[in-house]
Amino acid sequence: MPFNLLGYLPPKAMQDWLWLALGAVFVAVYIAVVELPRYRVLFIPVELAICAVFSLLAMNNYMIIFPAWQVPFILAQTPRGRRAFRWFLVVYELIVLASFVWYAVTTPGGIDWSSGELVGAIFPLISPLMAYFFAREIFANRAIRQTNRRLEAVVQRDERERIARDLHDNLGQSFSMITIKAELAKKLLTKAPERVEAELEDIQQTSRKNLQLVREIVNNLHQQSISELMVTQSKALNAANVALMTFGETDAQQWPTKIQATISAVLQEALTNVVRHSHAGKVTVGFNHQKREYEVTVQDDGDGVLFERPGSNGVSGMNTRIVAAGGRFCIRANRIGTLVVCHLPEEEKK
Repeated sequence: MPFNLLGYLPPKAMQDWLWLALGAVFVAVYIAVVELPRYRVLFIPVELAICAVFSLLAMNNYMIIFPAWQVPFILAQTPRGRRAFRWFLVVYELIVLASFVWYAVTTPGGIDWSSGELVGAIFPLISPLMAYFFAREIFANRAIRQTNRRLEAVVQRDERERIARDLHDNLGQSFSMITIKAELAKKLLTKAPERVEAELEDIQQTSRKNLQLVREIVNNLHQQSISELMVTQSKALNAANVALMTFGETDAQQWPTKIQATISAVLQEALTNVVRHSHAGKVTVGFNHQKREYEVTVQDDGDGVLFERPGSNGVSGMNTRIVAAGGRFCIRANRIGTLVVCHLPEEEKK
């Protein structure tokens, strides 16, 4: 702002004071546009009107650059604002172009584009478009970050549901049986005491089995689910400039805990190899459940070579995990890059 008003400092005539006063009004309106959202429909036209006065009467196209960057960032935030931007852009460009015409008409010899004024003319013209597209990019990235935070919250919710499902499926029936047997033993104390010992022994054995089930569930919960893995791996792939696409991921989040744990371990190794060795720009992970088996595919568009490296146990480790779970593992090069395919039998869910 001081640079825009240097021509009137120090003030020597009433006209200089008027321009300085109008500059002060502009600063107040500029702040009001930010601080008083309810009255923007009034203050934005006033702001443009003041800039039009500077552009047309003072040949000052620097003042109008302020709303050229301020207003698009405000309007780009909402669908209604994006529609209003068109009107703002039309009015803005008309003011700038009118100032060029007026300057050419009133200046002897017209505009001297060779004196560097061409650059000073182009920047005011393109400023609102630059600001608008920068703003859209900023808000789009912000929305993506918010979506990622929501997805992490969804993953946490899915984990709670998975815990509840495991507890219900594995322990609910057993505890119901213990309750029934305890009630039966209580009745037998008076009617048939000789049968109480057998019932108590049965309750004791069932309790031990339940304790083992709890330990297995806790051990499974310490392992990564597919949701957790995809959240962490998507960040690693993004940092390595590798685009990630998936299909069937939502259904895979409902697969049995043991299946998810095995697949997560293999996927982590496969995606790590994509980041470190494939030189890929894109990787697609597919989840499919049919014909009483679970299938997972990892397809990258990288080099498609050097599956096995000296001193590396990555591929053999993936194969060992899948085979130990009764499944099949395959890795091969194709016309796209490297394809990893894993199959696990449906029976592994129990």
